[in-house]
Amino acid sequence: MPTLIEKIIANHSDQKTVKPGDIVDISIDVRVARDFGGPNVVKNLQEHGLPIDDPAKTFFTFDTNPTGSDQKYAANQHLCRVFARERGIKVYDINAGIGTHTIIDAGLVVPGATAVSTDSHANILGAIGAFGQGMGDRDIAAVFAFGTAWFTVPPSVKITLTGARPANISAKDIVLNLLNHFGANRLLGCAVELYGDAVDALTLDERITIASMGTEMGAIALLFTPSPAVMAYCEARAGRKLEPIAADADAEYAQEFTLDISRFVPMVSRPGHPDDAVPLTDIDRIKIDSAFVGSCTNGRIEDLREVARVLKGRKVAPGVVLKIVPTTDAVWRQCMAEGLFDIFKEAGALIGNAGCAGCAAGQIGQNGPGEITISSGNRNFAGKQGKGEVYLASPAQVAASAVAGYITTPDAIPSEPAIFAPKVETVKKPASISAETESAGEKPTVLEGKIWLVEADNIDTDMIFHNRYLAITDINRMGQYTFDNLRGWEDFAKKAEKGDIIITGKNFGAGSSRQQAVDCFKSLGVQAILAESFGAIYERNAINAAFPVLTFDNITPLGLKQRDRVRVDLENGTLTNLENGKTISVRKFSSVQMAIYRRGGLLG
Repeated sequence: MPTLIEKIIANHSDQKTVKPGDIVDISIDVRVARDFGGPNVVKNLQEHGLPIDDPAKTFFTFDTNPTGSDQKYAANQHLCRVFARERGIKVYDINAGIGTHTIIDAGLVVPGATAVSTDSHANILGAIGAFGQGMGDRDIAAVFAFGTAWFTVPPSVKITLTGARPANISAKDIVLNLLNHFGANRLLGCAVELYGDAVDALTLDERITIASMGTEMGAIALLFTPSPAVMAYCEARAGRKLEPIAADADAEYAQEFTLDISRFVPMVSRPGHPDDAVPLTDIDRIKIDSAFVGSCTNGRIEDLREVARVLKGRKVAPGVVLKIVPTTDAVWRQCMAEGLFDIFKEAGALIGNAGCAGCAAGQIGQNGPGEITISSGNRNFAGKQGKGEVYLASPAQVAASAVAGYITTPDAIPSEPAIFAPKVETVKKPASISAETESAGEKPTVLEGKIWLVEADNIDTDMIFHNRYLAITDINRMGQYTFDNLRGWEDFAKKAEKGDIIITGKNFGAGSSRQQAVDCFKSLGVQAILAESFGAIYERNAINAAFPVLTFDNITPLGLKQRDRVRVDLENGTLTNLENGKTISVRKFSSVQMAIYRRGGLLG
């Protein structure tokens, strides 16, 4: 009388039968660590001196940040690669795609199998009638080392969908309707099996979409009895004949539900909670800034064909950004072969390499504060895709909304898209920079402070303010990173005092045009920089920011020592060592530089 989950667990334990509440050790057929969580798995193994039980069953999948664009991810991926080389473990590297899909498509996980991953959506494997679980890094390390994991047998729930599936209801709509009905915790901790004629007719891609959101329903897994088509797919990938698996006809369930799929409607989840799913008709033409198609939920070839069907011959609405990311490299190549990418690019979409993409905010970019995004992903928690708000919908609805400029369905795309109305402002022209304009508050033209002698030439903007901090726009946060990439001066921000003056060598500020390389000194309260010469762009940036920069020919006569006090006369062009009274000439402010300085900056 076992259910599907009970049969799988019993087959992988030393028990003939199991029942809900039993705690059993389960042998794990496939053990996976990602670039997210993988490094901690490695560290746990190394710190405890643990072996690898079976390298042939052990894998790394790099899918959350395939580009390695974030330095921490790059370091973590390299750590895992080195460990994998040493232990003979296969890595599905940055070109492979989402790990849960890869292990299905590579034939590693088959119906009736068990698998664990550092991915909380490992229960996606329920789409093929396999038992997949996301686990923490200690759990995964133990499975890597010993090949087994303890598990509590969950109660099983049976959901039967009756009636005929409406033509406009996608697999995403099905799972959002289920979320609307059951919420995020009504099925908490249960293994849910789905049945009915409409379920039997679901394709593998559709089953994956539904199974992938079991986590959002609080379920251990959403499980499907493999159809003949799914069995054939898995056998072709595994290269061998497989035994079908199904619950017994008289299996006992903790609860049973029957829902009429003919009553399901197109759905959208409102920002913050996937279970806050409402009929799309309740979302009244909400204007969007961006759209995303992809993730482990909706980045399969069938999803992308639907997107192409909607986008063909159309353009993304002005001001809207559409990002499309296939789940795996195989899907990516299939899109290329079928010409889908041509349709996407003609419509104005950005195409990413295979991976988690929008769900892992680092891969293909994030949304910013106030940005409204419609996404085919499985989660829209605050901060999941950035700082904006995210609505969840099917791929076809996402594509239609991108074209319309607001949330809608493919059959309601307007002839003309909604556009963002321009804001008309009257701007007062500033006074000429050649004039000796005064700011409201008089700025000093004689500065006194202690010096930092930074005795080096060609200090570039990456040394001053590294590009990993370029997303920072708040000047108050910039100071802490000043010189942290300049060897010997990494702790400058901690030592600097308000009113300090920097004296340095030739070509200070060489490199990029980043304004932060000037503003970081202003953030710290540094009063001025004197150098033998400045990078051209840097000098302009400093002048326009009303930050004093001056050049000198020879500083030696001043006999300066670290932290001496000096006086700088901007108007007359002198630099005096207040410790010994010696003075030299420096290039004084030009009339343009003085005018900009006095009014507080070019835009003052």
